[in-house]
Parts: sequence; structure tokens; C-alpha cells
Amino acid sequence: MTLTKKAESRPPSRPSASWGLASRPGVPWEYAPAPEATDHVQIRPEYGLFIDNEFTPARPKKTFQVINPATEEPLARVAHASKADVDRAVGAARRAYARTWSRLPGSERAKYLYRIARILQERSREFAVVETMNSGKPIKESRDVDVPLAAAHFFYYAGWADKLDYAFPGLTPRSLGVAAQVIPWNFPLLMLAWKIAPALAAGNTVILKPASTTPLTAYLFADVVRQADLPPGVVNIITGPGEIGMELVSHPDVNKVAFTGSTAVGKMIARAVAGTHKKLTLELGGKAANVVFDDAPLDQAIEGIINGIYFNQGEVCCAGSRLFVQESVYGPLLDKLKARLSTLRVGDPLDKNTDVGAINSATQLAKIQELVDSGVQEGAEIFQPDCELPTRGYFFRPTLFTSVSQSHRIAQEEIFGPVLSVLTFRTPEEAVEKANNTPYGLSAGVWTEKGSRIFKMVAAMKAGVVWANTFNRFDPTSPFGGYKESGYGREGGIHGLGAYLSLDGES
Repeated sequence: MTLTKKAESRPPSRPSASWGLASRPGVPWEYAPAPEATDHVQIRPEYGLFIDNEFTPARPKKTFQVINPATEEPLARVAHASKADVDRAVGAARRAYARTWSRLPGSERAKYLYRIARILQERSREFAVVETMNSGKPIKESRDVDVPLAAAHFFYYAGWADKLDYAFPGLTPRSLGVAAQVIPWNFPLLMLAWKIAPALAAGNTVILKPASTTPLTAYLFADVVRQADLPPGVVNIITGPGEIGMELVSHPDVNKVAFTGSTAVGKMIARAVAGTHKKLTLELGGKAANVVFDDAPLDQAIEGIINGIYFNQGEVCCAGSRLFVQESVYGPLLDKLKARLSTLRVGDPLDKNTDVGAINSATQLAKIQELVDSGVQEGAEIFQPDCELPTRGYFFRPTLFTSVSQSHRIAQEEIFGPVLSVLTFRTPEEAVEKANNTPYGLSAGVWTEKGSRIFKMVAAMKAGVVWANTFNRFDPTSPFGGYKESGYGREGGIHGLGAYLSLDGES
């Protein structure tokens, strides 16, 4: 991170997103640009479907454009799959499952997964840059979170590939067959790893459909698949709109469906799969509560709040978008939070100093703006720090609302953007009641120095994951998933492995 002193030592009237902390009163310092190089990255002008380890045009040949959300400039054209292409991909996966992959011993499958993990590490810089260019997230998040975690998932599940009998004692684990996997645009590479790694470790073959706005790291992963010498058809990647995802999950020769995305689409998939033999995992929306008690270390809590909602521009299904603060510390915490919000740097995602990058698409930006407008119209008080947004690209200021009612749309609907609603409570019982007053149940956070209170809150909060004195921490060994309209099933850990197995003897 590079700092340069401004020639003029007049401080701004209010901290802006482009300013760092002053070294001493009256002498501000400005962050100099620190762009990540892109000359080591080669993005092809056009990508076909990846079937049987080959890139092939869609049939009939049809493409659509993928852009950089930070610049609105085109990156590549990618194949627009058809129903016939879905049949081709499923057929390739079925042949590979029957002829090669299901017949390999676990120790051999593990070698391939270890190889993929090592290649991801070796090519981490390349993956980080492509992920940032295609999704709009800051390079430091792609570099330090997404890519290392993706590699870690392949390492972790490689270790289980030859130990399935030990993972599920007393049961007889068997692979399911062909897995159809549909992933969202907020964590393209990480969601790919969450799904492909356990599927392959369990002995299944895969057809993955990435989001239509963010397919480029999936295509780069296809190159890794060939570099790792996986047998043809074990991993297939098809691209297209949501209708193609529905064709894939509805295909009669698919045995397992895994979807991460919106609750509305998740319900459609559940209806399509109902009454079939397919095993289903859904990881859907969220409206997480982040609860701060009066004995919490406030400075630590502030960083957790910031990470909980402004990480990845708030485009996180488990984002802590509802902040509940005990009334006795509401004033001090709000002052600290506003001051910290004013230091966030919004801008070029490829700049290593950037904290908040670009929203993924114009459609998502419009949705965020519409919900923010509704908060203002319903009487909530808005705070946004002063900062100059880039003139091009899809950017939105980090936002927080106070005077929020439980009935406000911003407190009930998933915004999927850098917008925080702040509410208050007096007692732990009130905090639990308010935190659980949502149709979602994916995640939550608790901030307190009392261990007994942590255990009591964790037991009472209806959320699949509850963090204590931290937020948005992930590990491949730990299962992740939700309740209610946040879906069902788990990804990560042994639970995520079991989702890709038939466990004979299971009650």
C-alpha cells in the first residue's frame, strides 16, 4: 500500500473515500494509486462451451457479451447454450462417470484434486485478476480470500477422497452419478470450488453453469482441468441465461442438483426437482442479524460490522445487513461506525487500496438504488460518506440507515449491496426476537465478552451459522447453510461431502 503526502496540507472538511488517516493533525495523506498489473492475463475474445475437455461452439452458434462492471467495457463473448447443448454436456458427464471416474479408487481421484489445488495456487495471481475484472470485487479480496479459499477446498476434499468409509462410519457411501451445479455471480471461483471439489471427491461427474455475468474464472478453471489431465467429461462448463440453468437441473439424467442464488429461483428449482430421484442442496438468500451488546469491544465490533456488510460490496448472501445495537452503547458505536465508514475507499477494483469495488451489473445497481429510495421514503435516516465515485462503472456509496423500523423494506428484504440498517434493543430476549423476525435463516453474529451469553444467543438464533466476535469467516472444514427461506443442505466439511453421496444404511 503506497502513501504520498499532498503538497497542500489543507485537510478536507470531511474524510472521503480517497483519504487515509492523517499522520498528525492538519497534515493529511492521500493514497497513491496502486493498480494490479494485468499484462500476465490473457482473456480470449470468445469462449465456447467446455464439454469433454474441449471448447466447442453452442449449437446453434450463439454468443453473448461479458463486460467489466468497473469500466462497462467488453471483456469477451461467451457461448449461449441451448437445450441440445445441455443434453451434450449431461451425456459427456454420464459417459465419464460410467467409464472412468466412478471406477477410479479414491486415492486416484485424490491425486487429481491435489493437482487442481496446486495449480490454483500456482496461477493464483492470474485467477485473482480475472475474478476482479469480471465481478468488480476489490483485488485484495480476490487475492487474499477467494482464490486461497478455493484452493483450500480442493486440498481439503482431496484428503477425504480415499476415506469415505471413515467419514461415514457404519454406512456405505456411494457416488450419486451426474451433478448439475448452478452458481451465482458474487463469488464465482469460490462457489465453483465449494461445489466441484466435494462432487469429484465423492466420485461424481459435474456440469457447472456459472452466472451469465461472471463466467470467466470458470473458463479459466476449465484450462486448469485440462492442465491437471482430468479424464474428458468429468468436469463440463456451460454458459447461458437462467433458462439454461433450469434445463440443466430438470434434465432426467441428472442425479444431484446444487444451487446457490436467490430464494425465488431456489423455489423454482425445488419445484422442478420435486418428485424425482434427485438429491438437492439449496443455499439461498439471507438477511443476517449482527448483534452488539454493551460489553462488546466496540473497536473490534466496528471492524466486524464493516467486514460483515461492506465486504464484496455487500453482495454476500450471509452479509450482516441488519445491525442490532444495545441502547446503552448505541450513540458511541454509531459515531465510531460513521467515522470508520468515511475512511472506506471506493473505486477501481484493481487498485490494491480499494475497499469497495463495483456492483456486478446495472440491474443489481438499480435494485440497490430502488431499495435505498424506499428506505428514505419510509422515514429512515440515511448516512453516506462523502466520496467521488468513478464516472464509469456500477458503483454505490457505502450506506447506513438509522431510525429503521422492523417493517421497513430495508429491514426485511435482501438488498445484496453495501447498505446497513441499524436498529436497537434493550434485553437479550428482545435481541433474539428481533433477529429472528425474518423469513431468512442463513447467518448471524454476536458481539459480547460473556461466553455464557454467546452460547445462549447461538442456541436461540435461528441461523445456520452464527459467528461470535467476528463475521464472514469461512473454512473448508466447517459446514455452511441455512434454514427457512435460506435453503437446506450444507456445503463445506463432511456435511458437504455427504451431500454428494448415497449413504446406504442412513436412517
